[in-house]
Amino acid sequence: MKNRILLCFGILLILLIAADASAADRSRKKRKKTGADTVLVIVRDTVHLNDTVFVPYGYMTDTCKAAAVMAKPVVRPGIEVLERMDFAPLRGRRVGLVTNPSGVDRNLRSTIDILYNADGVELVALFGPEHGVRGDVYAGGKVGDVTDPATGLPVYSLYGATRKPTREMLEGIDVMVYDIQDVGARSYTFISTLGLVMEACAEAGIEVMVLDRPNPLGGEKVEGCVAEDGFISFVGQYKIPYIYGLTVGELARLVNEQGLNCGQTGGQAPASCHLTVVPMEGWSRDMLYADTGLPWLLPSPNIPTAEAAINYSAAGICGELYNFLNIGIGYTLPFGVFGAEWIDAEALKAELDSYRLPGVDFRTIWYKPFSGSSAGKLVKGVQYFFTDYDAACVTLTQFYVMQAVARLYPDRKPFEAASGIGLFDKVCGTSHIRTEFGKRYMVSDIEDYWNKDAAAFKTISRHYWLYE
Repeated sequence: MKNRILLCFGILLILLIAADASAADRSRKKRKKTGADTVLVIVRDTVHLNDTVFVPYGYMTDTCKAAAVMAKPVVRPGIEVLERMDFAPLRGRRVGLVTNPSGVDRNLRSTIDILYNADGVELVALFGPEHGVRGDVYAGGKVGDVTDPATGLPVYSLYGATRKPTREMLEGIDVMVYDIQDVGARSYTFISTLGLVMEACAEAGIEVMVLDRPNPLGGEKVEGCVAEDGFISFVGQYKIPYIYGLTVGELARLVNEQGLNCGQTGGQAPASCHLTVVPMEGWSRDMLYADTGLPWLLPSPNIPTAEAAINYSAAGICGELYNFLNIGIGYTLPFGVFGAEWIDAEALKAELDSYRLPGVDFRTIWYKPFSGSSAGKLVKGVQYFFTDYDAACVTLTQFYVMQAVARLYPDRKPFEAASGIGLFDKVCGTSHIRTEFGKRYMVSDIEDYWNKDAAAFKTISRHYWLYE
């Protein structure tokens, strides 16, 4: 028993020394903060507000548990960090909250309930993006102004007649908190809602506080060209790549400070708000969501798993071509398959295998969707798997599938057979991809253009990283 105690203390001592060195190293490498933003920086057992000690909090005292925690960092989303700070940044203030069912802690407690029951915090209004605060509105459905039955608070819709909060909605609010799990893709509307909230709060002189969460695509992968003038919309509101490799807190900082918050169509003068980011603990850029140990709550109906969040970027652009391919919407594999009633599954797999795409494998699949235009019909095609995520070009997967279909079925070429071309261009952020790809349906004709902005964006975005 004595030996076990000595061993435990020995391990703890080594880890504490390593943690001290790591903390000192982090202190030396602290990134420059601009005057526009506030970042609550967690350094061991204190919380710093722009390098000034803000709120201390205690760590576990049991030596073996402490050793285990320090040996394997626990990822804590921003809401848990805020709670460990005893909600100090919100005390005595009237709080608005933009959230949905994905805004929870590791014990599945809603951020709504956490803030509503927090001592010294006055939660006064809720704001619902696409799908609503409680997730009870299906994709594309309009969200109305209602009363939340659990709290009795007013719920204002940000997906309907109004997408940007009005002055009346913001009346009496001192700080607007944002807590939604994102999927790391430019075309996902929650980040557009965040920008419109930041714009409205800038006009009203209200602070915006983002409670940070993991990017399920990790913090290292960047793909796709920057959205271009004329193609800025609610499904692509910023001039950033399609996969941008930032957490939502980091993205908010970049958008706020780089002058990218220019309204739904990009024609307004840049808005810059008083922005605070409450960062996570324990997250690093090489983590996919499965590495975090956090529960996944679907942020929207067709993203039921963290894997589906990755697949959204691999199939969602193709999915904007209506009446072309089924991508698993209406079945149990949303964004995870490519199929149609007229496809020969074996032939499509063979064609795709011949491309020898790095990091992605295909298998044949037959399935019957239970909703949509193919409901009850036998759909044939391929399911795909990222076997080496780092090596794969996620977004080009769907273009290789479109190339294969065009080669196998010349009378079913994507842009000739499908409708919804306008939305396809908006999601791509340019018409160049469609016009060039449509000439021969060869990925090699668009690959360079698609990834032309990735390196430059990585250089710029590094200035807004909160995690190594």
